[in-house]
Amino acid sequence: MPDDTLAPAFDKLRRAAAGLPNISEGTSYGTPSLRAGKKFLARVKDADTVAVMCPLEEKEVLLAAAPEFYFETDHYRGWPAMLVRVHDIPIEELAHRLERAWQIQATPKMLKARGPAGRSGG
Repeated sequence: MPDDTLAPAFDKLRRAAAGLPNISEGTSYGTPSLRAGKKFLARVKDADTVAVMCPLEEKEVLLAAAPEFYFETDHYRGWPAMLVRVHDIPIEELAHRLERAWQIQATPKMLKARGPAGRSGG
């Protein structure tokens, strides 16, 4: 990992994604990231922030309901990704967000292999 200041954020992201199938690690925009198969799932944006894929309709609700965890910048406005204060969000909530991201990014084959859990709602 090129920047050791990102390691704590990526470690929490990894822990939250534990148990999700077909997760691979890589980089995105030069920072550590997770993928569901070949599709982007989440990445470390900076030492305190991760970006997680999120349907736009859920994003609006989350921004209003939990601004202590979720926010966006102009760059992410209108984009199906949520910025998350990684050190503030409880691991269980982050795990739920990654589960939802996995569900929207997983291929039909991955969803079928996972069974009903792969198709559960938000």
